[in-house]
Formats: sequence, C-alpha cells, structure tokens
Amino acid sequence: MKIKAKILDEQSIQRTITRLTHEILERNKGAENIALVGIQTRGEFLANRIKNKLYEIEGFNVPNGVLNITLYRDDVRVKLKQPEVKATNILFDINDKDIILIDDVLYTGRTVRAAMDALTDLGRYSSIQLLVLIDRGHRELPIKADFVGKNVPTSINEEVRVKLKEVDGEDAVYLIEI
Repeated sequence: MKIKAKILDEQSIQRTITRLTHEILERNKGAENIALVGIQTRGEFLANRIKNKLYEIEGFNVPNGVLNITLYRDDVRVKLKQPEVKATNILFDINDKDIILIDDVLYTGRTVRAAMDALTDLGRYSSIQLLVLIDRGHRELPIKADFVGKNVPTSINEEVRVKLKEVDGEDAVYLIEI
C-alpha cells in the first residue's frame, strides 16, 4: 500500500462540510423536515458535523441517528467470519421525514442499498437523499449521490481512505495504491 495523493486536508474537509450543508438547506428549503442518518462508522461522524453546521446556520436542531447495516449487506458471509454488529441508534420517528443518508465514500453502491433496506424496516420516510464525502465511481448498482463533496475517479487498483479525527486522529482523504 502506497499513498498516491492527499485529496483533502482538514481545511478542505471543513469547507466541503459547509458547502454540503448549504446544498442540503437549499434543496430542502430549510431544515424543518430533514433528519440525518449516518452509516457507521465515518458516516456517523460526518452526520454529526453536518448537524452542528445546520444548527450554526439555521439555529434548528435537526434529528440525527446512526445506522448499522452489517446484517443487511449482501457480502456479510463472504467478507466476515463473525460479523461485528453494532447498534443502530435512531431515536426519532423517520415517518414522513426527508432522510439525508450520509457516508464517507460511494463506490459500488452496495452499502447504500443495504442502508436503504435497513431504513425501510424502520418506517415510511418521505424521501432519502444521499450525501457522500467522496464519490469514486465503479458503481455495481444504479445509485447516485444527491450531494457529493468531491468526485475522485479511481482505478480498480486504487482505494480512497477517509480519515476523521473522531476515529483516526486526523482529518484527511488519501488516494492509496493497493
């Protein structure tokens, strides 16, 4: 594994979060009917940052939660011998809400499909809008993000690594050669 490029640094990530938050507000005509759901692990922390930015801009406390999709994945038996199941933590009613589903990297689309299945089991939302920090292409399913921090075309031999202070001790996005 070799770092090919640093795609985003701490300041770039902060600016991207601010821009994405404004895009959410513009598209949804405010924050009154939205709820944020972060896909574990890094989507959870991105959702928290967006929640804080929404409050800073609008003064509105948007509900947010954490979604664990481990048991909804179609590759759970292939990749994991004993899947690590963390709790989903959504303590608000998702019915009739416009859900902003948040993840760090969009790749094949399988994680997002699993997340949509999990959300459907929780209620009847009004809509799901997908926000990702990085879209790296190579979709296997017809899934497209509504809000994208940065498009990063990659080859199959490359990987995008998002690092967030809450988990990794730094804010950065790297392009890695594998």
